[in-house]
Amino acid sequence: MNNLTSASNKAALRAKPAQSRLKRLALTTAVALFAVQLPLSLSAQADTNGDETPHYGTPLDLPITLSGSYLAGRLAGLENDFSFAAAFFQETLVADPDNEMLLERTFILKLANGDIIEAVNYATELERLGVQNFLARLARGADAVSRAKYGEAITLLAPTGAGPLAQLSMDISRAWALQGAGQTDDALKVIDELKGPEWFEVFKATHQALISYAAGRNEQALEQIEEAYKQDRGAIRVIDAYARILADNDRKDDALEILAEYDRLLRGHPLLDHTKAEIEAGNPLEPLVATPAAGMSEILYGLGSAIGRDGAEELSTAYLQMALHLDPNAEFAAVALGGLFERMGQPERAIAVLKQVPIDSPLKRDAEIQIGLNYNALEQIDEARDHLGALIAADPSELEAIISLGNVLRTHKMFAEAEEIYTKGLATIPEVGQEHWLLFYFRGICRERLDKWESAEADFRKALELSEDQPLVLNYLGYSLVDQGLKLDEALDMIKKAVELRPTDGYIVDSLGWVFYRLGRYEDAVVQLERAIELRPSDPVINDHLGDAYWKVGRRNEARFQWNHARDLDPEEDELPKILEKIANGLSDTPATDEAKASETKNGG
Repeated sequence: MNNLTSASNKAALRAKPAQSRLKRLALTTAVALFAVQLPLSLSAQADTNGDETPHYGTPLDLPITLSGSYLAGRLAGLENDFSFAAAFFQETLVADPDNEMLLERTFILKLANGDIIEAVNYATELERLGVQNFLARLARGADAVSRAKYGEAITLLAPTGAGPLAQLSMDISRAWALQGAGQTDDALKVIDELKGPEWFEVFKATHQALISYAAGRNEQALEQIEEAYKQDRGAIRVIDAYARILADNDRKDDALEILAEYDRLLRGHPLLDHTKAEIEAGNPLEPLVATPAAGMSEILYGLGSAIGRDGAEELSTAYLQMALHLDPNAEFAAVALGGLFERMGQPERAIAVLKQVPIDSPLKRDAEIQIGLNYNALEQIDEARDHLGALIAADPSELEAIISLGNVLRTHKMFAEAEEIYTKGLATIPEVGQEHWLLFYFRGICRERLDKWESAEADFRKALELSEDQPLVLNYLGYSLVDQGLKLDEALDMIKKAVELRPTDGYIVDSLGWVFYRLGRYEDAVVQLERAIELRPSDPVINDHLGDAYWKVGRRNEARFQWNHARDLDPEEDELPKILEKIANGLSDTPATDEAKASETKNGG
């Protein structure tokens, strides 16, 4: 089977630890190349006392140099490796402690790395040097709020005149400091007078509602959260606050309807399911935000998660780290930060932060599933299997954990075990619905790989029955049929339909090209495989396929070029000898099968 199997995914996972080692090597080399030796600071000697704490920064057997540490810090920063970047920039300050640029970079990197107290100390140094940096003021304000020093925080969080992000962050944080000082009216006034772009409005209305709610002003909070709901009906925190405030205003039915409407549109959320159960049971509801620290954490989480989606990883991470410093139980901030570390290719850090989700949180189970998947990203298959298996043992009907474990096993070609897991999951479903097509599709893949074709085909067709014209299923089933020389007309139609539905999916376009190849329609194969290469230029399988097609149409030099390219793209271990053989000797020019010729004639080839 071609690309829809897990082979390429597994290769990608295997590449991550290697990349990490290369990064460390590059950082060490950057340090070693420069010979301007500086005195070794006490901070640079951290973790040399024999304990198991990791050492970041210049290796202990190399001298610290300004140029080496600076360049290594720059490299680590570009790689979003905040631990090393912060340590290297900290080393540069040994030589030039009043260098504003070095101090500012060290501060921001310490903040992004979660070293909040150290970051606050550097922020204080920036102020001493007269450097205007809103993030430094924000960090110091957050630290003051976390210590309930609200007067100090109010001063630190005064308007800065910086851009919209700074303005919104500072003003809403100052409002929470005012609330902490017992000045609710002033807090609401600060937010009310906050001017900015249209996207400010949902944040303004939400935090006014949360402040009013925390102050016991339930009717006022309801008016404010209704305005936030008008601005954004898809925000989980807005929906949750709206339902809670409705219930506390004796509008239980309206609260449940709001939750039901979200469930109809977006199929629910664990937090909202929990709120619904509490409202239905008539249990007293705690304010969504009970303290000023949690309130400031809320705005930093909201902004940090938003800017993280736009590629500003360093700033996003800094915001989310401050949110967790203010409220260690901030479940949404922990999940958002964990997801950010995942996207940055740092599964170890993702695991560490996801473990911070409180045990009684509605998000705990989802966080635990992600921890299992991050173990898999680290190639720690036993840990991943044990972790996800424990979740399933605790609740055998937890389909998300079942699918995750099945996918981990399938990724590692443990098809028999994966098939068993998917089957157990299906057995827990009282009534199979459209949303369960994935389980049949994944089990079908396992059965196809185990040469259980009849049961595999039945699973694929069941998946299509549940989710008609699902391109992934059309592609896999169509390719499998062609691979076995079965139902060729239907199979080709399936793959053409899949390409029509996903014209920019290089793997599916590759399938169409490879099917044409298997049918002896080599010119058509070249056209489709060249398209697939444009979409997925770094995939070894597609490059290999295009080389085969080029050979068949007489383009021998181009064929060898593609095979050489496929060889250099880290193909699967069992494919490499085949590619090397083709590079050396080409393909045997065996004629197409009678069945392929007949199909070619029938289809106008």
